[in-house]
Amino acid sequence: MAPGAPAGPAPPPPAWVGPGRMLAMGALAAVWVLSLLTYGYLSWGQGLEEEEEGPLRAQSGEIPEPSTSATSQPHLIFILADDQGFRDVGYHGSEIKTPTLDKLAAEGVKLENYYVQPICTPSRSQFITGKYQIHTGLQHSIIRPTQPNCLPLDNATLPQKLKEVGYSTHMVGKWHLGFYRKECMPTKRGFDTFFGSLLGSGDYYTHYKCDSPGMCGYDLYENDNAAWDYDNGIYSTQMYTQRVQQILASHDPRKPIFLYIAYQAVHSPLQAPGRYFEHYRSIININRRRYAAMLSCLDEAINNVTLALKTYGFYNNSIIIYSSDNGGQPTAGGSNWPLRGSKGTYWEGGIRAVGFVHSPLLKNKGTVCKELVHITDWYPTLISLAEGQIDEDIQLDGYDVWETISEGLRSPRVDILHNIDPIYTKAKNGSWAAGYGIWNTAIQSAIRVQHWKLLTGNPGYSDWVPPQSFSNLGPNRWHNERITLSTGKSVWLFNITADPYERVDLSHRYPGIVKQLLRRLSQFNKTAVPVRYPPKDPRSNPRLNGGVWGPWYKEEYKKKKPSKNKAEKKQKKSKTKKKQQKAGSFPNCRAGVCHYRG
Repeated sequence: MAPGAPAGPAPPPPAWVGPGRMLAMGALAAVWVLSLLTYGYLSWGQGLEEEEEGPLRAQSGEIPEPSTSATSQPHLIFILADDQGFRDVGYHGSEIKTPTLDKLAAEGVKLENYYVQPICTPSRSQFITGKYQIHTGLQHSIIRPTQPNCLPLDNATLPQKLKEVGYSTHMVGKWHLGFYRKECMPTKRGFDTFFGSLLGSGDYYTHYKCDSPGMCGYDLYENDNAAWDYDNGIYSTQMYTQRVQQILASHDPRKPIFLYIAYQAVHSPLQAPGRYFEHYRSIININRRRYAAMLSCLDEAINNVTLALKTYGFYNNSIIIYSSDNGGQPTAGGSNWPLRGSKGTYWEGGIRAVGFVHSPLLKNKGTVCKELVHITDWYPTLISLAEGQIDEDIQLDGYDVWETISEGLRSPRVDILHNIDPIYTKAKNGSWAAGYGIWNTAIQSAIRVQHWKLLTGNPGYSDWVPPQSFSNLGPNRWHNERITLSTGKSVWLFNITADPYERVDLSHRYPGIVKQLLRRLSQFNKTAVPVRYPPKDPRSNPRLNGGVWGPWYKEEYKKKKPSKNKAEKKQKKSKTKKKQQKAGSFPNCRAGVCHYRG
């Protein structure tokens, strides 16, 4: 079977296909499988070929030609990779082969001044709300599986806004925006369908995750229920791609669709199907080799998604956006060279991301955008492209950057608040005095204004990790890149345009600029909402929830309806007791976790 080809039962026929066309669809399904075998990802140098079956399908009447009857609203496809390092794409000089990403980016617009957040939850929250972390209360760390926390319910999400203007909205992949109550689930936040995981990581094959000893559970969902039927050992990157293909096969391309594909790859654990290792035997570092195999599989998956968009009549009216959610983690195989730092830090290696836009609707294709773009910008940009409306009273932090990307105009964005985290470990030598009485430099914060970037507090791991660290050449050269932070230092200033690798600290040379940026930080901080980072809730244990990670919180003190009489009350109590006995009598244990299927 071709990589990424649909498996299992065929998807249901589109509602707009009449009974008389079912026979034709059966024959065309075979054509689709053959097309993947013929035009699929057969060689490393092969690009994305134009399919012949598109016109054939249009002639048969199954799919209308997009050029004549497509919706005026574009199909929006947002692909989010997990933990992909800045260098980990072919066009940034990587030894990892990514022919699909290279070709899509080369024919679209490469975003080479594009920023995200340094860890998972913050980037995802900012994409889906258009707001900085300080305005949603998620400015500290990630949402943990055991925390009664989620993206605040009073924030209008991107899929909710797109549904208002007629879009079908589908999410496939990693959520990681909280699930402790049912209202936090993706289907309650604007998605018509959801297929994927709720947590930040897990096994790619079994979809199990242990947060701590004794806190283990299954983490694969279809809409609001655990997807036990898909617990069949399929690698998640391929499984998610198959679901995307099924969604496109059953959707009318004359109606606009929003697809949010949040792949688990290339986040740890480092797992990949064996055949993807063949091209990387020369990589000595085992973590890097595994990571390379995972990224190659991801690249193939995106090729298959693009082929499906073309085959089913979506491509000509589609906008494909590709982004990583944060920088790479060198200890888990990622590389951000020549940028400084890594995932989880506010150095460029943690927040400057791989990103591009590919679309036939772009006016200037094959270009590079060096204007400032941030992950919050996708919210207003996509709503505008969808012909939607943004409420005037919503204070967004994102900007509509479509003209910047498509036409090469100047970006409306001149600054980025990377974050202010009042909870993160304070810098021992930070103080108000070091911040000129304007800002307490013990607090972790980072801000970009035009060419200037200021960091305070503890920005995180600050080394440069060159490619040599992934080979057998030894650690000597790597160690030469290491630096020791000066004692007492809690403020850094860089001209990122002139010094994108953050090698020359200018804080002592330009105290006036430091003061200006500290004042800007102070202004932002006045608009911050309290941090949402509650303690662990023991009710979150999957053992208490049928062996599944999922909503556990129930409103307490609900008013109970009084029973009509004592006999009825006694009868209900008896029924409840019988159900509990039945549910508890058939334990099914696997992977060290017992779940009960009533």
